[in-house]
Amino acid sequence: MGRSLLSKVWDLHAVRMLPTGQTQLFVGLHLVHEVTSPQAFAMLRENGWKVAFPSRTVATVDHIIPTLSLARPFADAQAEEMLVSLQRNCRDFGVPLYDLGAPEQGIVHVVGPELGFTQPGMTIACGDSHTSTHGAFGALAFGIGTSQVRDVLASQCLAMDPMRLRRVDVTGRLAPGVYAKDVILAIIHALGVKGGVGYAYEYGGEAVDAMSMDERMTLCNMSIEGGARAGYVNPDATTFAYLKGRPAAPRGDAWDRAVAWWSSMASEADASYDDRVTLDGAALEPHVTWGINPSQSAGISGRVPKAADAGPEGRAQIAEALEYMGFAGGEAIAGTKIDVAFIGSCTNGRLSDLREAARVVKGRKVAKGVKALAVPGSNAVRAAAEKEGLDAVFRDAGFEWRGAGCSMCLAMNPDRLEGRQVCASSSNRNFKGRQGSPTGRTLLMSPAMVAAAAVAGEVADVRALLGGTR
Repeated sequence: MGRSLLSKVWDLHAVRMLPTGQTQLFVGLHLVHEVTSPQAFAMLRENGWKVAFPSRTVATVDHIIPTLSLARPFADAQAEEMLVSLQRNCRDFGVPLYDLGAPEQGIVHVVGPELGFTQPGMTIACGDSHTSTHGAFGALAFGIGTSQVRDVLASQCLAMDPMRLRRVDVTGRLAPGVYAKDVILAIIHALGVKGGVGYAYEYGGEAVDAMSMDERMTLCNMSIEGGARAGYVNPDATTFAYLKGRPAAPRGDAWDRAVAWWSSMASEADASYDDRVTLDGAALEPHVTWGINPSQSAGISGRVPKAADAGPEGRAQIAEALEYMGFAGGEAIAGTKIDVAFIGSCTNGRLSDLREAARVVKGRKVAKGVKALAVPGSNAVRAAAEKEGLDAVFRDAGFEWRGAGCSMCLAMNPDRLEGRQVCASSSNRNFKGRQGSPTGRTLLMSPAMVAAAAVAGEVADVRALLGGTR
C-alpha cells in the first residue's frame, strides 16, 4: 500500500513519541502575528528562554490594523498596545517582522505564500485558526493556541495527536460563476462543521487539479470550518509554477532539487485513506450561507430550510439560526437584502479574488444604501491590483478601496457591522457577532457573489452578470 503526503510529512518531522500518545513534531515554519503572540513572548521572558530558531519564524501585523489610516497611535488603545508589543518582541528576540506599512506586510496567510515561505513538505504552525490555508502547497499546516505558540517559539516543536485521513475528490469542471469558495461551502454543508474532527482532508479530483493556487488556498483555508485539523492539496506543476522566483523560494540547482523532493512528497496512487468522499463539482452552483455556522448554506436557487422539516437533532440548531438571522424558514436565498458588502480576508483577499469581483462591478454601481468595501489581503496584492486599475473599477462602482488587513472578517479593528446589519461577506465565519456587532448577520459567499449582491442590494446569482464566462 502506498503512502500519503500526511504520513510522509508527519514521519519526517516526528521527533519522538510522547507518553501521552502524541507525537513531538518539529515545525518547519512558524508564522506569528500581533494577537496571539504577546502572552507567548511574555512566558518566554518569565522563564528566561530564547526563540529556538528565529530564522524559521516570520511575523507580520494584520488582525488589528486599521484599513483607512495608519496614523499612530491607533484610536484603539488595545490595538496600539498589541502592535507595540509585537514590534518590541520581534526586535528583542531576533524575529523577522513585516511591520506596519512595509511592502511585504499583510494578512499572515497571504504573506507567507506570496513571499515563498510556504513550501511543499513542510510543517507550518501559526496562532490562527486558518493556518490550514498553507496546505494548498502540500504542507501540513496547523492553527495553534497561545500556549502552543510559546512552545514553538521555545522549542520549534509541537505535541500533536495523530490524525486520520479523508480524501475529498471534487469531480468534473466547475461551471462559470462557481468558485473554490462554493466548493468548500458545499463540502462543509455535506459533511458538517464537526465532520472533520480527528481528520486531515486531502483534496483532489479534476476540479481541484484545475484550480489555481489562490483557489486551492481558499479551499484549504476553510478546512477548519469543517472540523478538520488540516487540509491539503498534493503539490504539482501548478504549485511549482507559483513558487518559482518568489523571494524565499530556492534558486538555481537548489530549485531543481527542491522540485524533485516536493514531487516525491505527494500521495502515491495507491495511498491508503481512512475515508473517501466524492463531490460532483460540475453540478455545483454558487453557495450562500443562511445561518450561524458555515455548514448552514444552500445553493443560490435554494431556500432557507424550515426547522419543522429537519430531524430531531438538527431542528433546534436550525430554529436558533432562523431566530438570530430573522428568517421564518422557506424563503428563497436569492433576494435576501443586504446592508454591507465585504470583499477580503485570508480566505478571499488575493489578486484573483479582486479581479473576479471587479469583473462583476465594472460598469455598474453599488446599490443605494449598501456600504461596500474591497480590502486587499496584503500590500503586494494592493499594489498589483492598483497597477491593473482594479482600484479605479471598485471606486467607480461605489466601493471603498482600503488598505491591507483582516478588516471586517473578525472586526478586531474599526471595520465592523452596526446593529442588525446584514453583510454579504467573502470571509470564512458567519458566527453570531463575528463581524463586530453582537446582532450583526453574515452571509458567506464568493467574492464574485459579494460583488453581485453589492450592485443588486440583495443576494443575487452572479452567473447572470458574468454572461456565462469565467
